[in-house]
Amino acid sequence: MHKSLRIYIVVFILLLVALFYYEKNKTRPVNWFPSYVKNHSIPYGTYVLYHALPGLFPKTEIHDVNLSPYVFLKEKKPEGCYLFIDKSVNIDRESLKQLMTFVSKGNSVFIASHDFALDSLGIETKILHQGADESPFFKLYSPGFNRREYTFDRPVNPRIFSKIDTAKVVVLGQAGLVNEGGERTASGANFIRYNHGKGAFYFHSFPEAFTNYQILKSPNEKYAAALLSYLGNPENLYWDRYLKTGKIRITSPMQFILKNKSLKWAYYLLLIGVIIFIFFEGKRKQRSIPIIKPLQNQTLAFTRTIANMFFEKQEHKNIAEQEIRYFLEYIRSHYHLQTTELNSKFQENLSARSGKSLESISKLVRHMENIHIKNTISEADLVKLNKMIEAFKNQ
Repeated sequence: MHKSLRIYIVVFILLLVALFYYEKNKTRPVNWFPSYVKNHSIPYGTYVLYHALPGLFPKTEIHDVNLSPYVFLKEKKPEGCYLFIDKSVNIDRESLKQLMTFVSKGNSVFIASHDFALDSLGIETKILHQGADESPFFKLYSPGFNRREYTFDRPVNPRIFSKIDTAKVVVLGQAGLVNEGGERTASGANFIRYNHGKGAFYFHSFPEAFTNYQILKSPNEKYAAALLSYLGNPENLYWDRYLKTGKIRITSPMQFILKNKSLKWAYYLLLIGVIIFIFFEGKRKQRSIPIIKPLQNQTLAFTRTIANMFFEKQEHKNIAEQEIRYFLEYIRSHYHLQTTELNSKFQENLSARSGKSLESISKLVRHMENIHIKNTISEADLVKLNKMIEAFKNQ
């Protein structure tokens, strides 16, 4: 073995040892992704709640549901309570019909979400935008809970129900904003019971209350327990795993490798080894590379082709998300503003720097937020977004 080769091997081993040491001791960033998955112990997972359910419902059997509501209710004919907790629960029309039949027979459905997309039930929500000197509060109306107010230390713009059918709905709790002087600046219903047939739907617009982070912040676990206590003691509790933001979807072998930590590092080490081999061995055996005429820049034509393809397929949501992403990059580069939170302070700063009215900016931000939480949007929504962005840039 040549002396130089031994040196390369020693250096390679030392680099691997240094890499493993760094990976083992480096500080892991907190993952704030709102997954709402029962297996996730990240702040916005539901690991704690799921494992606390047997204690909250000692006489109830807990079942995981990995099917769509339509298929599950059609095939299994279950009885009990169906539980949905996620950032946005998008239930299709056929599934909603099955859920309404399920409830009418004396069962219950509990949905905790920001957006319900249940227009046929006459239910709509809106956001209470939190000011710099305001904080959110939540409470239940029942005297049995002493009407205690709960607060949460994470930045949040609470949602309330802006439209409900008062003939069928009973308001069980509210959310709102309070300023530093203790004055209520805004409030509204955020927890309701929708009576249907012999059973009821329960709608709650703050799913974060059921996440690991909030439940482990005493006394907020009492708020989550109080909300679920309205379900009584059903014989069966069906935990939805199908309509989940953080549900793992493997779409390719490479995604499977990169999702697994051990396989990911094995892949990286293989790449490093190949690069080192090419660097030390390829320079002796590499033949001359012929000059190849560079390809013409077809970026604009390609972009137009892709855009037309998305538009013809009516992927309005995808196009809108891309347009919002480029618009936020435009704001960062032209006005030097952070776009991680599009709150009232951000809107005021953008209005001051751009010269645009605060009202027009607020309308644009609300429209972008509505597009973000919807599963699908119409062509009219996409056209409206484009016009609002163009008006902002050209005004």
